[in-house]
Amino acid sequence: MIALERVIIRIMLVEDHEVVRAGLRLLLENHPGLQIVGEASNCSSALDIAARTHPDIILLDLDLGTESGLDILPTLVSTLPNTRVVILTGLHDVNDHRRAISLGAVGLVHKEQAPAVLFRAIEKVYAGEVWLERMMLASVLNELVLTKTKPASSDEIRNASLTEREREVVALIGEGLKNKQIGQRMSISETTVRHHLTSIFSKLGVESRLEMVIFAHRYGLTKSPLHR
Repeated sequence: MIALERVIIRIMLVEDHEVVRAGLRLLLENHPGLQIVGEASNCSSALDIAARTHPDIILLDLDLGTESGLDILPTLVSTLPNTRVVILTGLHDVNDHRRAISLGAVGLVHKEQAPAVLFRAIEKVYAGEVWLERMMLASVLNELVLTKTKPASSDEIRNASLTEREREVVALIGEGLKNKQIGQRMSISETTVRHHLTSIFSKLGVESRLEMVIFAHRYGLTKSPLHR
């Protein structure tokens, strides 16, 4: 009988408090299947280390002392397409939460949550899903959808402009698949998948993968993988 190789999720920490960072490192590396591949305490070092290590998941604090994690979020998302950013924050500002989502974060965990919540969020986000807490972000997501949606009905959206291939991409993202997996399923390259996503974002009037999933779920285009 051949033993199955355990998947190792490579994680980078962006947190300005050294004690907190050390605690997170110990907590995560003692959990099976998780490995810390980089740590940063400020924006410039975060961008540099992320570019060198290409982690699967970046745990990003919003409050980095005199800096904000929001300032580097767009760069992380655009330059590391196979890396997914999860916000790990102690801030309760819904405006910051909403902005993080619109800039491309696919998960948000509050520092007050139990370790088991963080472990599950990492595993689900790695699998291509989205992790959002109902109590924290339900109203924010609702506002985000309402302000971003332009067509007035599902019929308008279905008939507006999406091609059959684009609708297939939307459906596969709704299943939680990553770009590479979508390419394999559709027998196309990751570059072509990214081109499809750029077109879908433009046609649906959204700015991030998460907004697209929420938008598509709202209008019946796919089943959203949101956790609540």
